[in-house]
Formats: sequence, C-alpha cells, structure tokens
Amino acid sequence: MIYWVLKRIFLGPLLKLVFRPWTKGLDNLPTEGPAVLASNHLSFSDSIFMPLMVPRPVVFLAKSEYFTGRGIKGRLTAIFFKVTNQLPMDRSGGAASANSLDTGIDVLRNGGLLGIYPEGTRSPDGRLYRGKVGVAKLVLTANVPVIPVAMIGTDKVQPIGRRIPNIRRLGVIFGEPMDFSRYQGLQDDRFVQRSVTDEIMYELMRLSGQEYVDSYASTVKEKLAAQKTGKPADAAGSKGDAVRANPSATVAPGTVTVIGRAAEPPAPPVTGNGTAESRDGDAPDAPAAAS
Repeated sequence: MIYWVLKRIFLGPLLKLVFRPWTKGLDNLPTEGPAVLASNHLSFSDSIFMPLMVPRPVVFLAKSEYFTGRGIKGRLTAIFFKVTNQLPMDRSGGAASANSLDTGIDVLRNGGLLGIYPEGTRSPDGRLYRGKVGVAKLVLTANVPVIPVAMIGTDKVQPIGRRIPNIRRLGVIFGEPMDFSRYQGLQDDRFVQRSVTDEIMYELMRLSGQEYVDSYASTVKEKLAAQKTGKPADAAGSKGDAVRANPSATVAPGTVTVIGRAAEPPAPPVTGNGTAESRDGDAPDAPAAAS
C-alpha cells in the first residue's frame, strides 16, 4: 500500500516532474506474469527511477547493508528500502547468498517482477563490469524471461558519494525479452550459468553503449581502495580489457555470445626447415577453463 501511494501519488509524480525521465521499449515489459529485470548499475538512483518507470510493482534485491545501517541515516535508509519493495541480498556467498536467491525465486513463482543488478555493485567509473552468475541461477531455476534494462545518465544525476542529486534528465531503456528455456534443468551447471550471464551482460552493453570490462566491479573497487590507503593491490584487481559494442556487428537477443575473451597469441615464426620455432622452450598456455 505504501509503495503504491509513494509511486502513484507523492514521490513518483514529483520525480517525473523534476527529472523528466525518458523511456524506450516499455512495450517489452510483460503486462502479467513473472520476469527478471536485469539492469546495469551506475547510481543509487537506479533503484528509484527504474521501478518508477515500470507500470507494475518491481521487487528489488538490494545489498543487505542498506537494511542494517546505524544511526538516523541508517534507519531512514532501511525504512525507505523496506517500503519501496526491496529485499536484502546477502553478497557474502555460501548459504546466506543462496537464501537471498531463494527469496527472489519466491517472488518470481508468485508472478512478480524481480529487479537485480548482475554486476553486484555500482560501477566505479561508468563502465560495465563482469556479471555474477546469481542472475543466471535465478532465471534458470524459476524458468522466467529476462528483460535487460539500461539506465542512462543516472551516474550524472547522483554520482557515487553524492547525497543530493543533480537536477538533469535521465533515461531507461527496456530491451527485448531474453528466453533461456533451452537451458531448463541446468541451473546448477557452472558453464551454463556463465554463458547465460555473459549473454545478459552483452545485451546490457549493447543497449547502454558502455564499455565492458572483464573483471568484477567489486574487485576493481577493492584495488582502488587499496591504492588510496597505500596498500599493495592484488593483481587480480586488474581492470581487464574494455570492449565497446559495435552496433553494426551486434547480434539479435537470445544468441549465445562470449565477451571479454583474450586475443589469441600470434603464431611462432616458421624456420627454414618448415618447423615452428619455439620461444624460450616454453610450451603454449593451455586454454583457461570457464568459470
């Protein structure tokens, strides 16, 4: 009830008047039945403006820290997230994270719309980072379609660390539904989870126009924090190679794609006797296993 009143009567009309958000692809949203809304994550404001523009109620999985804050600010934040249809998502891994996903699955099995950020955290620099496979497990377990959602300009409205948002226009793009029913029954297969997640991230890259970085945003944030404190950063925190979508070369939604793949090393030179010359006697690296 409170959610409906805020969205339809008080907060919603005011936000639309002030920020004038534009939308594209609203007809891609189902009028009934369950679906996962998988969005890029640029700003705290994403969790406000995306559900605001969806006609139906959207339940969001938000990080559990928003519900456990202390002091006046922490308590007000917790109240806001509770009354705006958001559920705590434990990102520590193991049984706690599994229980959070089960809560999301219950929302879908009851016919609701579930919003989730596959990156797991806000982008530290406006680029799109590697998705975590929890979104794939949700989708495959519940056997529901995915609506890719691109938030445009919310990082300019409310950059990380800014409490009062800037007054400027932003946009929300809803992509075509993605069907993964061909993988039904394979929700526990890690290779399938990674393939589904990468396909979702590719579509988000195509819709948003962001550069894609084949590293987790949380890892990059840890590296940046270590640099600020002067501590040595783990090599695993490398930002990786960025990829920008080429509109003329993009494929239709639903096509399995692989993004962030490293380039093949050049072939060794051929000697005069027709055999390949080795490099310092090292054998070529074995191909990396998918995670």
